Amino acid sequence: MNAIKRNINGSSYIGAFSACSEKITLLGNGIIPKDEAIVADALGTETIKISINGSNLIGIYAVLNSNGILLPELAFTEDISGISRMKSGAKVAIIKSDLNALGNNVLANDKIAIINPRFPKPAADSIGDALDVEVIKMSIGGYETVGASNILTNSGMVLNNRATEEELDLAKELVGNVSQSTANLGSGFIGLASIANSKGIIVGEETTGFELARMEQGLSSE
Repeated sequence: MNAIKRNINGSSYIGAFSACSEKITLLGNGIIPKDEAIVADALGTETIKISINGSNLIGIYAVLNSNGILLPELAFTEDISGISRMKSGAKVAIIKSDLNALGNNVLANDKIAIINPRFPKPAADSIGDALDVEVIKMSIGGYETVGASNILTNSGMVLNNRATEEELDLAKELVGNVSQSTANLGSGFIGLASIANSKGIIVGEETTGFELARMEQGLSSE
């Protein structure tokens, strides 16, 4: 798989500004063309530049897989209509919840979604229906913000360094290939520090070679 280090918008927390599936990557409108091209090449996706509620923090608010795209209620009508016109085949769903930073609170691939246990049942059901996946409520390593602190793709999973042995065992049952790492020189918020699918991973430039190797280990299907 492709693995590179890069900052976006001058930040090593690139997962805050982007979200991807196997087919498309959503990027904030503020990204420069050179960075957009690098992201598209590394992940093997089409790129779409959008804003959500006037913000470029796409990875904080949006979640997507090959089946659906989740947006919070605070998304503007033009945000929703713009994404709905994309030719990705994914349906757009608005999730009604006080946990409107969906990217921080939902971790999904094309088979499962691990979500903040504080999501009420109607919101959890909506997430599962929109992404067409099994939904599992759990925290990992003491973090309820599972999207911000872990990485999940169709080929594997990386858990934050505070994850317990039981959580690692459960992750292996759910996904198969799993590793554990930090990013950006020891940060546990590896989801915010990266963007990944089964074809590639991009991490913040402060991430060490050892951290990146650990991530590749968990996400590589080879």
